Amino acid sequence: MTAPSKSHGRKAIRPTLKPRELMTPTPDLAGVWKAKIITLFPSAFPGVLGESLTGKALQEGLWQLETVDLREFGVGKHRNVDDTPAGGGAGMVLRADVLGEAIEHTMTDARGNWPLVYLTPRGRPMNQQMMQSFARCDGITLLCGRFEGVDERVLEHYGIQEVSLGDFVMTGGELAAQALIDATVRLIPGVLGNQASTEEESFSSGLLEHPQYTRPAEWKGREIPEVLMSGHHGKIAEWRHDMSEEITKTRRPDLWDAYCRKRQNEG
Repeated sequence: MTAPSKSHGRKAIRPTLKPRELMTPTPDLAGVWKAKIITLFPSAFPGVLGESLTGKALQEGLWQLETVDLREFGVGKHRNVDDTPAGGGAGMVLRADVLGEAIEHTMTDARGNWPLVYLTPRGRPMNQQMMQSFARCDGITLLCGRFEGVDERVLEHYGIQEVSLGDFVMTGGELAAQALIDATVRLIPGVLGNQASTEEESFSSGLLEHPQYTRPAEWKGREIPEVLMSGHHGKIAEWRHDMSEEITKTRRPDLWDAYCRKRQNEG
């Protein structure tokens, strides 16, 4: 009897809940803030986060970035990650079983205060206070949605926070994730190199930032305000505060009202 022929040059394929190649090849650094991104487009990262001060800080190990390819958790021959909406309707919805495996895999080594966030227009709007809160965490996992969104059961089961970049719709959550990470990472000590930068900028006091000037002293007939050239630090601080109040009152009445209420409560 002839023995069945063997196929050569192929590895045995075994089912597994943990695909072998999912994450960016970066070693974990103890005590360093880390962003984990679940996305269908891992090549979109680091994107702009790899430039300027955030990119320099990433190279220096002041923060870490890890991407998880959602497609690797897809089902069937074509690794499908979505299906048609229950009840009918346009578009596709990311599947609960696919997202569930991806989330559990990603959160396996998450320790301490580690929020799980979904970027969606229906979420709570991002603001400076939110970024400060995220910067105090040990890390964060961001779920980048696509298509018509994700199965609601996933959000309920894992207690996922929903966060919005603004009142508009984008094709996916990757750009919003990069914005959130950028706004958070810059608050990590050592990233900007000057802690005063984060203390004096917009929103830190509840007001928008005052106008900024630099050389030349005169440009196209416009001069730097005289007080800024006086060298009198007290008057400069007062002018900057007054300008912050004026700009906030004019441009963001919502922030101005909140600022006034806060002052009344403190008084």
